[in-house]
Amino acid sequence: MGSTSDTRVYRRKVFYIPGYDPFPPRRYRELYRTEGAAQAAITGYSLAMGAGLDGDRFGWQVETEIEGQRTQAEIEVLVWSDIVRDSRAQSIPATYLSLLRTAWIYISTGALWRLMRLRKGPVIAALYPVAMLVTQLVTAVLLGWLVWRGADGLLRFILPVSLVGPAGDAVLTAVAVGLGALSALYLLRWFRNSDGKFFAYYLMHDFAHSAALRGAYPATILPRLTQFGDVISAALRSDVDEVLVVGHSSGAHLAVTVLAELLRKGQVTAAGPVLGFLSLGHVVPMLSFLPDAQALRRDLRDLSMRDDLTWVDVTAPGDGCSFALCDPVSVSGQKTAEKRWPLVFSAAFTQSLSPARWRALRWRFFRLHFQYLCAFDRPKDYDYFQITAGPLSLGDRYAGRPASASRIDHTVSPFTSVGP
Repeated sequence: MGSTSDTRVYRRKVFYIPGYDPFPPRRYRELYRTEGAAQAAITGYSLAMGAGLDGDRFGWQVETEIEGQRTQAEIEVLVWSDIVRDSRAQSIPATYLSLLRTAWIYISTGALWRLMRLRKGPVIAALYPVAMLVTQLVTAVLLGWLVWRGADGLLRFILPVSLVGPAGDAVLTAVAVGLGALSALYLLRWFRNSDGKFFAYYLMHDFAHSAALRGAYPATILPRLTQFGDVISAALRSDVDEVLVVGHSSGAHLAVTVLAELLRKGQVTAAGPVLGFLSLGHVVPMLSFLPDAQALRRDLRDLSMRDDLTWVDVTAPGDGCSFALCDPVSVSGQKTAEKRWPLVFSAAFTQSLSPARWRALRWRFFRLHFQYLCAFDRPKDYDYFQITAGPLSLGDRYAGRPASASRIDHTVSPFTSVGP
C-alpha cells in the first residue's frame, strides 16, 4: 500500500509531535476529546474516543463513522515536554543573558532582517519577549530606585545623622539600598511567576532554545528524535493502512528531521502503510534561516523530493505565531527541480470560523496558534479530526488540490548551505 492512490483507511496510526510546550500530553487528549465532539456535531459524523495506550506511551483510541465507513485510529503523542521544562529552568539573570545572546545571533547573522521579509506576526512574536523583559527590568529598577530614595529619606527623618553619627549614616544608606534592591528583585520574581499572563519568559526560552547553537539541534533533543524515529518505523512495519505524522509549531521541523532520516534509511515500502505528514502552524524559518542549520535545510530539501509520502502544510494568516503560507522548503533556499512537497494552503480562519467566534478569538494569539487542532464552525476542506481519524488517507484527501496562490515560495533565507 505504498501508493497514495485510492487508499481507504480502516486503521490508522497517528503520531503527534507538539511544539515547544512544557505541559503534560494529557492536555492534547482533552483538547481532542472536546473539540472532536464539537466538530463531529457541526459536520454530522460520529466520533468516539476510547482507552489510552499500553506501557509508558501516551495516547488514545478514536473511532469514527463517516459516510457509512468506520475507521479506527490510534493517536500517540511523542513527548519532549520534559526537555522543554528543563530548558526553561533558568534563573532570572540567566534568562536575560539568553535574551542578549539570542538577539545577537539573529541580528548579527542577518536572519532577523530576512525573517521580517516573510510575515510580520512571528517576527513581532519574537520581538515581544525582548521588549516585555526589558520593560519588566526597567520597571523593577525604577521601583527599586523609588524605594531606595523613599526609604533613605524616611530613615533619615526618623534617625537623623546627628543622632547616629558618621558610621550610622553609612548604615542608613546601606539599609535603604538593600530595601530598594529587594523591592526590585521581588517585582522581577512576580513578573516571572505571573508569566502565564505575559508569556515573556515562555517565548524567550522558546527562541533561545532554537537559536542556542545558531540553528543546529541541541544535543539534548537528538536522542529523543532517534526514539521518535524508532516508534514511527515500527508503525510502518505494522498492518495499519496509514501512518500519519502531525507536527505542530516547533514540532513541524522536528518531524521533518525524523521523517527525512527514516526515508533515507528506506523505512517506507510499497508493501507497507502509506505515509502522510501534516505540518501545522510551522515556525521553520526561525531555525532554518540561521547559519548552522545545515542539517535541517538538508532534511527539508530531501523530504520535499520524496514520492513515497504526502506532505501537506497548513497555516493561516490569522495565526500571528506562524509563518503563514510560507513554503518552508522554498523560503529556506531548498527548492529544486524535483521538488514535490509540501502542498501549502491556508486553514482560512476568517472564513472557517463564524464572525462571532473570530471576534472572540482574534486577539487571543496563543489560542489561535492551536486552532488547527480545534473545531471550525464553518469548515472548508480542512478538518483535523477527519484527517486524523477519517476514511481517507492524507494523499487521497488532497489529491488534485491546488496550493494557495498567495504562498511565498522563493528563497528568503540568508543561508542555504546543507550538511553532508
